[in-house]
Amino acid sequence: MMLSASRRALVVGRARHRHAVQAIGISSTAPICSSNSILLHHGHPRRQHQNQQAYCLSSLNEPTLFPPTLGTAVDDNNKNFSDYDYMLRSDVRTMGTLLGDAISLHHGDAILEKVEKMRQMAKESRASVSTTTTTTHPGDAQRLAPMVEFVRQLSAQEIGIISRAFAHFLGVANAAEAHQRCRRLKMDLAKEGGVGLLGALHETKRDSTAGVLSQFLNGGGEGGMKKVSKEALFNSLINQTVELVLTAHPTQVNRRTLLEKHGRVQKILDEADDIRESGTPYQRQLLDDALRREIASIWQTDEVSRVKPSPQSEAERGTLVLETVLWEVLPSFLRKLDATMKNLMGGADDEDTKKYALPLTASPIKFASWMGGDRDGNPNVTPNVTREVCLTNRIKAARLLEADVREVMGLLSGNPPRGVDGKCRYESSAMRKIRDRVGQDSRAPFRRYLHPVATKLEATSAWARQELRKLQKENEPEGVMRSVYNDEQFTTIISPDTVYLNKDELLEELLTVHQALCDTGNAIAADGRLTDVIRKVSTFGLTLIPLDIRQESDRHSEALDCITRYLGLGSYLQWDEGARVSWITQQLQSRRPLLRAGAWNEAENEGFFTATAKDTLETFQMISEQHEASLGAYVISQCTSTSDILAVLLLQLDAGVKKPLRVVPLFETLLDLNGAAATIEQLFNIPAYIGNLEGRKQEIMIGYSDSTKDAGRLAATWAQYATQVQLAEVAKKYSIDMVFFHGKGGTVGRGGNPNTFNAIVAHAPGTINGQFRVTEQGEMINRNFGYSDVAERTLDLYTAAVLAEQHTDRPLPKKEWKDMMDKLSDISCDAYRSVVRGDERFVPYFRAATPELELANLNIGSRPAKRKASGGVESLRAIPWIFAWTQTRLNLPTWLGVGEAINKVLRSEDNETLRTMYKEWGAFRTTIDLVEMTLSKSDSSIARHYENVLVSDAEAVALGNEIRIIHDDTERAIMDLSGHTKLSENDHLLLRLMAVRNPYVDCLNVLQVETLKRLRQSDSDAEKEVLNDALLTTITGIANGMGNTG
Repeated sequence: MMLSASRRALVVGRARHRHAVQAIGISSTAPICSSNSILLHHGHPRRQHQNQQAYCLSSLNEPTLFPPTLGTAVDDNNKNFSDYDYMLRSDVRTMGTLLGDAISLHHGDAILEKVEKMRQMAKESRASVSTTTTTTHPGDAQRLAPMVEFVRQLSAQEIGIISRAFAHFLGVANAAEAHQRCRRLKMDLAKEGGVGLLGALHETKRDSTAGVLSQFLNGGGEGGMKKVSKEALFNSLINQTVELVLTAHPTQVNRRTLLEKHGRVQKILDEADDIRESGTPYQRQLLDDALRREIASIWQTDEVSRVKPSPQSEAERGTLVLETVLWEVLPSFLRKLDATMKNLMGGADDEDTKKYALPLTASPIKFASWMGGDRDGNPNVTPNVTREVCLTNRIKAARLLEADVREVMGLLSGNPPRGVDGKCRYESSAMRKIRDRVGQDSRAPFRRYLHPVATKLEATSAWARQELRKLQKENEPEGVMRSVYNDEQFTTIISPDTVYLNKDELLEELLTVHQALCDTGNAIAADGRLTDVIRKVSTFGLTLIPLDIRQESDRHSEALDCITRYLGLGSYLQWDEGARVSWITQQLQSRRPLLRAGAWNEAENEGFFTATAKDTLETFQMISEQHEASLGAYVISQCTSTSDILAVLLLQLDAGVKKPLRVVPLFETLLDLNGAAATIEQLFNIPAYIGNLEGRKQEIMIGYSDSTKDAGRLAATWAQYATQVQLAEVAKKYSIDMVFFHGKGGTVGRGGNPNTFNAIVAHAPGTINGQFRVTEQGEMINRNFGYSDVAERTLDLYTAAVLAEQHTDRPLPKKEWKDMMDKLSDISCDAYRSVVRGDERFVPYFRAATPELELANLNIGSRPAKRKASGGVESLRAIPWIFAWTQTRLNLPTWLGVGEAINKVLRSEDNETLRTMYKEWGAFRTTIDLVEMTLSKSDSSIARHYENVLVSDAEAVALGNEIRIIHDDTERAIMDLSGHTKLSENDHLLLRLMAVRNPYVDCLNVLQVETLKRLRQSDSDAEKEVLNDALLTTITGIANGMGNTG
């Protein structure tokens, strides 16, 4: 995939390998490139044929995005997937060459030769593995010995440069693969159009909304899909909701600067595709040179974040994808969804077709955010931080909408049709409303009607900037200027009464124009840009994205304890659960205020209120001040009891919140999940709570990350499934509409599943019901929404899956299957906890054999790695827990305990029941297959190398050996159950991807181990500074190579 030290162009691998590579599919979780066809070098071959020079012209002769062989491949009328994968390999080869040029220019040929030597060693190491190995990893760490010895002789500076070479190469390869996904999507749609299909969404894909509709309308498909009427499908689509919640979980290791550069690389690749067959030599030259500049800039850019981000900057990054991508992708997707619905469900005449149009204000996709609102264990998220983020989001929304409205004004320059007498030929209430504002004889009435709308949006932005400036001046020391809005001078005070605060007011104005256009024969104009703006307002509103508030339950209990002591009622914390519930219920019924606003800050009350209680009460005061739609839900982390839920409702009402945020308990440990149904049933028996439940709708969050960290993958997965079934039954009993909020990360160890469609359809029946709320975290935000085509496809996937889930028959598991899952859960949980909690050797082993302690130096999030400064693994957050094991490629949290449970049952009389479950129960098979996929990406020989070098304690070394034995036993157990002779043997794409990646990630692992060893032994501050940078670079590179972090 990389690197040559010779000035002659030494193509890595033999040419016949390039042409023999089979068609490679595209994955959302890992880049694709061929190690046999990509190189990184600084020399360029002269062209062999002068008559090819015009086609390949570049101001630097080579490399080029337009090689002659590529032109031949893609110009063939019989295009196939191999041609387009060849384009990918060509793109990455070109970028590898450019990266090699940059390394040679800045550091000389000698360092580039060392990079190439190490790469060759890694390839030879992998090639030495016996082809008869049943698992995907080589089992002996000795295969790494030549690389280990080579790296041992490198200086700290050389380690840093070589680490950067591999890390940056994997970064640009990821960018090329992301572009390849977009290229494939366009190709697929073009093929559909070529056979007479609409080609708006992917009708030939089972995981596209068009594909799902087609299958249901034409008699169903695989996996329980049945024939469904047009009316039922239409009602499901217009009423279902997918809400994607962007969180600031620190799993994005790449700096925003580099992500932007990778985005520009993708844009260059996209432009190259556009002119590949029709562009001029000059156009090609421009793109070749642009790519060279971008790759050179990437190499010169510091890949290490030097400053820990503030919550405000995290929120700024989070909303960037909304402003730059989703703002236009969302209406584009809805337009395609509308066209697809009408095409597949409409009739022969226009009226019948219109019946199945997507309603103008329908919002099948919504967005929310935790960035600036999630204060769980993060003291940096204060009430003023949330105020700032809310105001900043309003500024952005108003500016974006103002620009859109002014664009629409420019497009609607015409007049309604008039007769020869000069009078309007059509009249309607909407048209009269417009005339009332602009006058009967106004020219361009639609434009003039929208002028005060644009002006009011401009005022809305100015008002929010004014409020933000006041807030920052009140809370910043003299002379400090943090915001770009601080230097803005407001000569007049803008009143909130003169701006848009409610999206309904703006929507009414836009819908009036839309209706008037339709009434006067201008429906085609109404369905243009104006429709897009209406859909933006319906989805994003005036706040761009509402914030959830999240806080841990103990903080609320502490605040109530301060209040009860202040009131002379004793200590709330010393009351039992019954007393707490009884007292809170009385307060909810009486509606008497407990505290005056700000009483906690008065000097005479200093002894009653702790600092954390004051912050909590200030948070509720802040909530009461927010305008409509600024905030969404209030999530209670570490929720364990009914009183935890009631406390948040009481604190909101006592703070004067007019429309309380919906209270969302988060159940995240095995114990909490198992007790959730009883907790919620008690809650639903309290009239004072139900009376405050808007629309009788209760949202409950399921914590996938922490439950897996607590109990292991198998026990946690079953608890999550069973808990949702039990809670759905409780909700049905009390006639409550229950919505589940799924707190998943990107990795399998944190509840993630790269197959979004199958993962949603595999949920327990009766638990989604057209309402799906899920977190999108860290690196997954950029991966799923960073590029327009991929973002649109992601929205399509979610919409299709939620639609399919509603109409796919999936019976609940049989009693013997439930009993078996209980048994497997108990065995796996005991096995997992016996190592992680019960073995005193584990913590020393974990901290020595992984970079867990060093991960804190990664400035990728504003919150601490632990909820509490003290404490061991139990207080470590799920993300660094997963992150550390991913770096060593052992991936322990995903599989520990699973093999023990499967092996024990397979050796018992219940083994046939287990095998039947795997064959017939989709949810169980999905769980096992995900563990198998993770094992296929693991490599115990790499983990052993970490232990050999970094673990000195004999007891910890012994534990490491035991863990690797468990790992190998788990692999065998999984293959026994699945019937495979090799891990993930049917996932040919994954196996090819890992075969390509492994040599480069091996290099980074060996470099990381040497860096960790020197860091832990060094007494030199200067050397530590260089090594720290090298370590952080290897962490980023391994994360890019493995396709995930935490």
